[in-house]
Amino acid sequence: MHIVIDIGNTQIKTGIFDGDELIHRESFPSTALNDSLKKLCLKYEVDKGILSHVSRLESKEIQGISNHLEVILLDKNTKVPFENLYSTPETLGVDRIALAAAAATKYKGKPVLVIDAGTCITFDYVNGNQQYEGGSISPGITMRYKAVHSFTANLPLLTPENEIPALGNSTSNAINKGILSGVIYEIEGVIAEYRSKNANLTVVLTGGDANFLSNNIKSTIFATPNFLLDGLNSILIHNLAE
Repeated sequence: MHIVIDIGNTQIKTGIFDGDELIHRESFPSTALNDSLKKLCLKYEVDKGILSHVSRLESKEIQGISNHLEVILLDKNTKVPFENLYSTPETLGVDRIALAAAAATKYKGKPVLVIDAGTCITFDYVNGNQQYEGGSISPGITMRYKAVHSFTANLPLLTPENEIPALGNSTSNAINKGILSGVIYEIEGVIAEYRSKNANLTVVLTGGDANFLSNNIKSTIFATPNFLLDGLNSILIHNLAE
């Protein structure tokens, strides 16, 4: 058994894998990092893992994790199961590296567009030769609500709705309509752009807003909530095989 660990700004997501099969997923606050990992490693007899973190992680925290298991820290120098054609690989986020790895291994030989709808919405493209070419980054849904409120004098701070209003017949409805429809149109447009060049394109949608988006996007997509964890696991397996 081995473990993959994705450390965000406030939450930690973990997955226990038996080979390439995810058998347990668990999230917990970043303040519970070492205690929770110790319990998981003991329960599932884990001895190897991989760690991805987008926030700053102190050396003492890394040392604490290393006390529980042999761990790979994912960074720009980690060996990955795809060819990275990004012109500035040192600036490529570890989350995007993991998503590209999942695309390259789960859809080997096929062009894949991965859409990660979280704090930001990222679009990452892996071609049929398992080469990562890049993509784009735009503000996520919650960030757009905050921007509308922060950069205007009179518009309220709203939370995302589960349904898109048919018409913006009030200020609240106008904001919801504009932001939510805008995100849908953007994603549909990016998918159409890539599909115009790759008729057999596979589109994967993941991230915190994936459920809402999957119910509103008309294009054929695969909504896969554990795609990043799968990618981390594929990188770990790739390195263990070396």
